[in-house]
Formats: sequence, C-alpha cells, structure tokens
Amino acid sequence: MRNPLPAAPAFTAGSILLLLTLPCVALAQGSSTRYVNPPGLVKPTGYTHVVIAPDGRTVYIAGQVAFDSAGAVVGEGDFAKQAEQVYRNLERALQSVGGTMTDLVKTTTFVTDIKNLPSLREVRSRRLSKTQPPANTLLQVSSLARPELLIEIEAVAIISRIIRQ
Repeated sequence: MRNPLPAAPAFTAGSILLLLTLPCVALAQGSSTRYVNPPGLVKPTGYTHVVIAPDGRTVYIAGQVAFDSAGAVVGEGDFAKQAEQVYRNLERALQSVGGTMTDLVKTTTFVTDIKNLPSLREVRSRRLSKTQPPANTLLQVSSLARPELLIEIEAVAIISRIIRQ
C-alpha cells in the first residue's frame, strides 16, 4: 500500500545551522520602534521628530516647518527662506540617524498658497536628487500650526544600512 503522506524533508547540518541563525538575523535588525529628537531641531511638544521602524532602516520624519532650534520662525513672510529652513531641518533629522537627503523616498508638502510653487520647485531642485527625487504629494492648506508658517514637509526615508542607536 502506498503511503499517502509526503516524505519528511531531509535536513542537512547546513540547513539546521541556517534555521538556528534566522532568529539572530531578525534580532540584528532591531525589534522595537525607536524615537529620536535630534539636537538642532526645536524641542517637540506631543510628537517625535524622527521615528525608526523596527526594521532599522525605515525612517519617518514629522512635518518640518521653518523653526530654528529655539522655535523662532525663520524667514517670516518669505516663502523661499522658509522652504530653505524646512529642508535644513529635514537634513538634520536624516543626519541624526546616519541618513542623507538621497535616502528620502516619499515627502508630503503642505503649502498655504499654491502661488509659491515656482519658488518651492527652485529650492527643492537644489536640495533633492535631480535624477531620483522622492515621490511627493503637494497639498494647499488653509493654514499650518502657526499663521506665519507658509510650508511644512513630512517625509519617509529608507536608510541603506541598519541604524544602530
């Protein structure tokens, strides 16, 4: 009579060793979400500037506005100056976890007036990769957290190496 059950897989010493090391690989990638508030960015109230996912590579950056490290608005009334400060803040956030602007894969840009789009494009073209810019969504909103703020950008980055912090 034929055995209806398939044969058990044959394990070699190499395959057993591989199975034993798999949990170590998963642990090496990190097992918890990490929260970072980098120096040089305003002290947040009720949120975190940078969150590193458990994979140790995916980074979420809270919406950055034109605040300096003390919380003062840079470039009040000047969209281009505010956009420059926002990109500086994004860069600081990325550098705090070993990343660069080229690691950005997605941004969401909020502006209070779409007429500033040409100025935004000019600043963005100097700050982001010309050949591989991140995916972006642009939204015009009626206002941001403070009335003098004209732009806010939130971002997602994937760092090429596992972040150890």
